[in-house]
Amino acid sequence: MVGRALTFKQKEVINMVDGKRLGYVQDVEANFETGEITAIIVPGGSKIFGIGGKNDIIIPWNKIRRIGDDIILVEIP
Repeated sequence: MVGRALTFKQKEVINMVDGKRLGYVQDVEANFETGEITAIIVPGGSKIFGIGGKNDIIIPWNKIRRIGDDIILVEIP
């Protein structure tokens, strides 16, 4: 699974465990030494006017099961 960080922002994240729609990718974490993406970040709830970040969902790369044209399937408890 390889991709550019910018293309992830156009994809919705769905948890395969419960079928819940988690939202759209807001950002990615990367290892700058290797250039590899290490996690994707989906905004969590309870933000006021888009300000916040305490509830963001950080999904490690190894929890991503499939990357499609429109969605990313993840497996998180």
